[in-house]
Amino acid sequence: MKIYVDADACPVKDIIISEGTKAEIPITLVTSFSHFSNTQQPSSVETIYVDSGADAADYRIMKLAEKGDIIVTQDYGLASLGLAKGCTVLHHSGFSYTNENIDQLLQTRYLSAMARKSGKRTKGPKPLTSEDREKFKKLFKRAISQ
Repeated sequence: MKIYVDADACPVKDIIISEGTKAEIPITLVTSFSHFSNTQQPSSVETIYVDSGADAADYRIMKLAEKGDIIVTQDYGLASLGLAKGCTVLHHSGFSYTNENIDQLLQTRYLSAMARKSGKRTKGPKPLTSEDREKFKKLFKRAISQ
């Protein structure tokens, strides 16, 4: 089992690194060059930098991930691909993507995109709360213990 993180805008990297390192599971942070960091990570954490293209991180994660791996992302498209590959896919706000909820999430994303295209304004994501962080931590610990 490996952990892959769509790391550009992931607000729970600290939890993933802390808990994943404790469990001795290799972690790969995939991020664009525009988010380059000199931060020293534990030896179990690898950072892969990709071009700043819209889906560059997603494509790299899907190239690397295998059945049984864990993917952390807020991107519904990447989540859908990860589920199809047999991965456990988690959202940083503390819920699991499943075959039962992914179609509705993708439909909502599509409808929001169409509304924006026609000039309407849509709400962005809610700010991450401390309750969300705690919910993610519990979910993540459960996922890595299985």
